[in-house]
Amino acid sequence: MTGGLLTQITPDPPGLAKRVVMTQQWTELAYLHWSYDPAEVQRLLPDGITVDTFEGRAWVGLIPFEMRDVRLRPAPVLPWVGNFIEINVRTYVTDRFGRRAVWFFSLDVPRSLVVGVARTAFALPYCWAKAGHERTDDRHHYWMTRRWPTASPARADMRFRVGDRIADADVSDLDHFLSARWALLTTRGSRVEYGRVEHPRWPLHHVHDVEITEDALVAAGLPSPEGKPHALYSPGVDVRLAWLDKITNEETP
Repeated sequence: MTGGLLTQITPDPPGLAKRVVMTQQWTELAYLHWSYDPAEVQRLLPDGITVDTFEGRAWVGLIPFEMRDVRLRPAPVLPWVGNFIEINVRTYVTDRFGRRAVWFFSLDVPRSLVVGVARTAFALPYCWAKAGHERTDDRHHYWMTRRWPTASPARADMRFRVGDRIADADVSDLDHFLSARWALLTTRGSRVEYGRVEHPRWPLHHVHDVEITEDALVAAGLPSPEGKPHALYSPGVDVRLAWLDKITNEETP
């Protein structure tokens, strides 16, 4: 269980206290979320990490987007691996200090080198997949088929149409809960690690005509999602990432 007071959800970042080690752009991003019984999500989380809830429900997202201009500071954009599609399955959690963060069940990309580096350096569950993104005016089509690891096969096919921009004053509390996340949690062996991210406030749009065929959430160990997802879209933001912090029993945040 969480031992500290929950941090507030703020639409703007609190700022990075550590040196930036990587920059990138997250573009053409869709937030496709379903609600779950918190117990269904908590059973998949390691010790020291607690599922975060909104009005008593956990939320799991299928998030397709284009990663662009990835670079390790102060180096230039990485050739070939600096731009690619990513489709991740994630939920929302807190650490033992009450700090809110994202927890990734999987991150599928069509770059095997990215998979190896991210698994080693950031201890994140990247997977190698065939993936594509087609856009015609306001209509988007993302798809992926996982190649590795073969023990957890998964597919996803997502079509949607982007609607009008949501005025900042009209972004709901649930929308902020799902999008305004300024950290991630992962584990390396039995140790929990915490990493901060920073970017401008998300410009969010309505989404219409959503069609999804997927089994990526089931591959993560969850029941099949029910009903239409809560859907949002963003054209993207510029992102800065700090290095991961190790969380120990003696540490204070």
